[in-house]
Amino acid sequence: MNCKLINLVLIALIAFSSIACATPRKPNVLLIMVDDLGYHDLGCYGHPKIKTPVLDNLAKGGIRLTSFYAGATVCTPSRMALMTGAYPSRVGWEIGVMGYKMGFHDGMSPEALTIAEIFKSEGYATAISGKWHIGDQPETRPGAQGFDSSYYSSHSNNQTRNTWRGDEIVEKKNVNRMLTEQFTTEAIRFIKETKDKPFFLYLPYTAPHFPVQPHPDWKGKSSFGKYGDVVEEVDFRIGEIFKTLKDQKVYDNTIIVFISDNGPNPHKTSGCLPYRGSKWSSLEGGTRVPGIVSWPGVIPAGQETGEIVAAIDLLPTLCTACGIDWKKKTTGTPPVDGIDSWNIMLGKKGAKGRKDLLYWHGMGDFHAIRQGDWKLFFDRQTAVTGFGTKRKTAEQAEKIKAFSEGNAPLLFNVTDDPGETVDLSEKYPQKVKQLKALADKRIKEIKTGKILPIHKPKP
Repeated sequence: MNCKLINLVLIALIAFSSIACATPRKPNVLLIMVDDLGYHDLGCYGHPKIKTPVLDNLAKGGIRLTSFYAGATVCTPSRMALMTGAYPSRVGWEIGVMGYKMGFHDGMSPEALTIAEIFKSEGYATAISGKWHIGDQPETRPGAQGFDSSYYSSHSNNQTRNTWRGDEIVEKKNVNRMLTEQFTTEAIRFIKETKDKPFFLYLPYTAPHFPVQPHPDWKGKSSFGKYGDVVEEVDFRIGEIFKTLKDQKVYDNTIIVFISDNGPNPHKTSGCLPYRGSKWSSLEGGTRVPGIVSWPGVIPAGQETGEIVAAIDLLPTLCTACGIDWKKKTTGTPPVDGIDSWNIMLGKKGAKGRKDLLYWHGMGDFHAIRQGDWKLFFDRQTAVTGFGTKRKTAEQAEKIKAFSEGNAPLLFNVTDDPGETVDLSEKYPQKVKQLKALADKRIKEIKTGKILPIHKPKP
């Protein structure tokens, strides 16, 4: 080979090397979801006693969403929604959760396309460490739904003590108070082993779902009882994961999302102020939860927005952030109800969230629709029970009496009246009519579209 040809080959190799080095690596995704954490239960969301410095700093470094909604008001449908970007009724959910109102072994249809399957098809290493709760049969386990690595509890921590790895139970008597640490350790292992390629890590902690049992190192440490102990441990463990990301020099290229699966348990010490209602309820407290998104150097720090963003929006939003054509990927599946909210995360001027949002009670009934500041609530009895069981004030008693009369839907302005206590339906009848028509349209779209059946175990 003559010198001229050798030089040309060297130049080509140098050019190729330069292009390869200049091509940015796809961002990693760390999707963290806690269980039954109320809107009010973090320091950055106003809790006066629970200390969450790690998550508070995450919010300071990114965007804090004040109108973020979980995928549903209870565990199983909320996770279905998060994984598919669709209202859970599109993937067969009708009532309750696996093991309560649903069969213990029922699960999401294997035909459902998950966010993990999408990211895996784009070359991402995918993993789950935490609570799955959408299927424990071979066809519905995480490995069959797009996860390369899976270490998980198949159900809630009050329903099972089994811990799985892949398709095998590796611990039959897990200790609830140790689960947060164990799921964190597994997440750290995955990050260290996968640091050289882009990854999608789903970390759905079982905490602070009941039974609320603090880790021995956190027992009695908070100023808010056992519940505060558990939440503060979660915050610390997330900090351990962030340290690992930094040590592995991938933190700055990782999109981090923190959310809760639904509102707080109505019988435990937690809160959702200034909202009313709790887990299972379609009042704001049952589904409006903390939402924090961060990507250092990309998402501007110190943002806060009241634009409506929901868990179903995370699939299209994260795909867009990672350069994935989610519309092409989801062709032929049940329609994705989520919208791309990436411009909101980027703080772009004029970026808008969802135009409307549907709400279902955990027992399966469609209950409400929100559009902008307005929410039309169809179930008066839920509006009454949402005042709780403790002694009522005279004003609350008057509201309960008013809400109990008649069958017409209630109209709330959730911006001016976040507690949903003032019915404006008589004052704004046209708004009632308009929202009812929109709700009817949305429900019809779901019922006439493709709906996957719940997967049931073979007899």
